[in-house]
Amino acid sequence: MSGQTLRRTAPPAPLTQPDHERRLRLTLGLVGAIWLLGLVGHFTPLTEWPALFLYVIGAIFMTLRYCARADAWRKVGITRHNLGPAILWGGVLGVALMLMDWGNTYMYYRAGNAPMAEMETILVKMGFIYLFPVLVLAEEFLWRGMLLSALRDRGMNIHLAVVITTLAYAVNHYAVAPVGFTERGLMAIMALPIGILGGYLTLRLRNLWVAVIIHLCTFISMVVDIYVLPGLAR
Repeated sequence: MSGQTLRRTAPPAPLTQPDHERRLRLTLGLVGAIWLLGLVGHFTPLTEWPALFLYVIGAIFMTLRYCARADAWRKVGITRHNLGPAILWGGVLGVALMLMDWGNTYMYYRAGNAPMAEMETILVKMGFIYLFPVLVLAEEFLWRGMLLSALRDRGMNIHLAVVITTLAYAVNHYAVAPVGFTERGLMAIMALPIGILGGYLTLRLRNLWVAVIIHLCTFISMVVDIYVLPGLAR
């Protein structure tokens, strides 16, 4: 009888926060901190550099720590599952975006313009071009990894989830890019096909590396934009 009484009166087990809700809370918290820091930096001599630093380090650290503690590698898409198709589709679409970018940039140079002069200064003269792959990982871990998977697991319509993550990713360039607003706008426009293609394929394949490969192709494209196309357009 006493055992039955104890079992009946024992308090219920505490409710735990759903895995995807914690993922969403962590992601939105980091994005909010990045955007606030970017806004503050815009009105100080520091500009957006602190926000960019938090963006890169914070996104990578948060994603790896979360996946390790929650064993959520496959949920976020950091997995070998469907790796072959991810490499194939990422390479094909990445090359297609490269060719489009080269054509547009070549015409800009032919017209006597320098479409990304400030970004070229940061990447080449300041030497940040070698860290660009790290930025790619940070962006994909945050947007197509943590945020998109959290929205998907909450049951959100996949088209709406891709639109939200893509728009947030594009707007984020205004918060973290230490360049003028014209170049921020160009980068935001460039972010749209990366976000849409990477988002849909990440959801379809359940593999984040497809988005990473597409994004890395833009890095290769940027290197050619800086070092090769100006000479060809003369």
